Amino acid sequence: MKYPSAVNLPFNGEIIKDRFTLARPGDGLGGGPGYWIIIQGNAMVVKEEQGAIFLHEGTLPSWLEAKSEPLCFGSWQNSPIYGVVAGKNQILPAPYVAEPFNAAEDDRLDESFLTLGGLALQTLHWERNSAVCSRCGGSLQRIENTWGKRCQSCAYEHFPHISPCVIVLVKRGDQFLLGRKSVWPEGRYSLIAGFLDFGESLEECVHREVMEEAGVEVENLRYVGSQNWPFPSQLMAGFVADYAGGEINIDGEELEDVRWFSRDAMPPSLPAKRSIARWIIDSYT
Repeated sequence: MKYPSAVNLPFNGEIIKDRFTLARPGDGLGGGPGYWIIIQGNAMVVKEEQGAIFLHEGTLPSWLEAKSEPLCFGSWQNSPIYGVVAGKNQILPAPYVAEPFNAAEDDRLDESFLTLGGLALQTLHWERNSAVCSRCGGSLQRIENTWGKRCQSCAYEHFPHISPCVIVLVKRGDQFLLGRKSVWPEGRYSLIAGFLDFGESLEECVHREVMEEAGVEVENLRYVGSQNWPFPSQLMAGFVADYAGGEINIDGEELEDVRWFSRDAMPPSLPAKRSIARWIIDSYT
């Protein structure tokens, strides 16, 4: 199995922990040459040479029309690593290519590059969405040596927002429940998932989401692992649950179809192997 444990999935820090250190703004890291994560839309710009892929190394590329201030978010292999956003219409000179984060199956970006790209996405997203105080509209100033910011008007402190979500495999004997959204590629089915609501535990969220999206009840919930999901900034908590009753009933808003599948009758397309959804399907069906 490609990922023996959820902790080994891309976007989780375990993959790069021996080569990467997350920066604390103001700690003096950055300012010199280093590695670059260049984000263009939902893709990462890399160099392709003789079939191999590399990060840009050195200073900011002269051809790049940056749409964000370069941000040093850590050190990679003992050198600073920066994140920056390129315009969607930016023309990439050879040997630079844009590799999508959401490749349907076989990523050309390896697990390390995916994880570094995810970190860049999250930190750039936080910087872009923390320019002003959501409480009073005042300007924010960095809290020394943290990613947090303090409002200069009302003194309210803001820290990076990470949204908890549940994702669950519902089993009924040798069958399992999968659903699909209308915006997904044709034939793609995945697990039931959703955001935690006010006043909910993770387990309560599982019960509610499965009922809302599929119309069935579950029992015997087991937590199986989690994954950082930087699109834009989620934490996916994975569960397996047993079917407890009810008939499939969908409202057509969240999902357009929900069905029971089995190993002998799989959907045409499953989530990519880099996702916890696919890891749970591969591990527990």
